[in-house]
Amino acid sequence: MVGLFSARGYNIESLTVATTEDESLSRMTIVTSGSDEVIEQITKHLNRLIEVVKVVDLTEGSYIERELMMVKIRAVGKEREEIKRTADIFRGRIIDVTDKSYTVELTGVHSKLDAFLDSIDRSAILETVRTGASGIGRGERILRV
Repeated sequence: MVGLFSARGYNIESLTVATTEDESLSRMTIVTSGSDEVIEQITKHLNRLIEVVKVVDLTEGSYIERELMMVKIRAVGKEREEIKRTADIFRGRIIDVTDKSYTVELTGVHSKLDAFLDSIDRSAILETVRTGASGIGRGERILRV
């Protein structure tokens, strides 16, 4: 799958894979960008792959998108309260605490997670892990195989 993208010069911005309600199938969420023609070509190429059951472009309707980020932040002295406050503002959760650091878990759209990182002192960031986006159609819109 990734070879298909790289061989044709398409860029994968984010890739997430997990099993679905049907344990024999996995759902792959690929975030990429390009003109309408490029997206159409990507869709056609993916549909030709034997392993692919169905391709759906979530952007063709209303959908919900979320990404998970865990960020380990240096937190000593007066920084600790400020980091707690900032995490609360962004609806993040502190999931690990040591004498010198906090690990904060946040979920949301890409721009929200970026805004959180922009709101704290970059030199305090020790480590960042992001899942990439996952998405699902809104309301009654579901993926049927």
